[in-house]
Amino acid sequence: MNRAFTAVLVGALVVVTGFFVLPLVALFTRVPLRELLDQLGSEVALDALRVTLETSLVANALIVILGTPAAYLLTRREFPGRALLTTILELPLVLPPAVAGLALLACFGKLGLLGNELSALGVSIPFTQTAVVLAVAFVAGPFYIRQAMVAFDAVDPVLLDAARTLGARPQRVFLRVALPLAGGGLAAGLAFSLARGFGEFGATIMFAGSLQGVTQTLSLAVYEAFDVSLPVALAISAELVVVSAALLLAIKLLPHWTRSTSISTFAFGRSASS
Repeated sequence: MNRAFTAVLVGALVVVTGFFVLPLVALFTRVPLRELLDQLGSEVALDALRVTLETSLVANALIVILGTPAAYLLTRREFPGRALLTTILELPLVLPPAVAGLALLACFGKLGLLGNELSALGVSIPFTQTAVVLAVAFVAGPFYIRQAMVAFDAVDPVLLDAARTLGARPQRVFLRVALPLAGGGLAAGLAFSLARGFGEFGATIMFAGSLQGVTQTLSLAVYEAFDVSLPVALAISAELVVVSAALLLAIKLLPHWTRSTSISTFAFGRSASS
């Protein structure tokens, strides 16, 4: 690689890095650090943090519980329409968030597709924390499912076949072999899903509104505070940057379980049960 080309590459890297770093630096330097920390203790910021944590944890628990076996099935079974189904599950990745929120409202709203059925049960979802949970699950779920499919696809099928040959039932192969082997990838998918859910805005405001202490998440609080108090908006934004950076760092540092550990775990469990 000659010097001129190396200089071009370095220059491009410097420009790109500066473009992404400078706005974040400005976010933290626009307001003195002490004032920034003080604003994080405001009622608006604390309420938004609580709502964000509660709804994100519930949404991601549902995503993991339902998305993990779904991703495993899509990875390990061939059936007609599999490619189409995978595309449908990944569609929210490219949908504008506002469209996602409107779609949820058209489905679960009082006049929506399931409106009559929900009303008959006395259930009202829009503009409640349940709506926030559904909005987060809708936009963040595909991040987890896609990564989970990649993780399960990377598992050597020979190991799964070997477990079945040793007499393990399908559910045991899934729980004791496939899950440990794909554990690192699944954890990374969960981190991506959490990060996406923390920053969700469009779908939430369309479907759940922005009621302080009820449906107002951190990203919605930034939008509301922008017209009222710039320091509060900057403080909440800085908080989101820190949380997102921590999640991305966790993805980089996640330990990958080795195949030998997974197989020994399976073997130990099999010997213990016999």
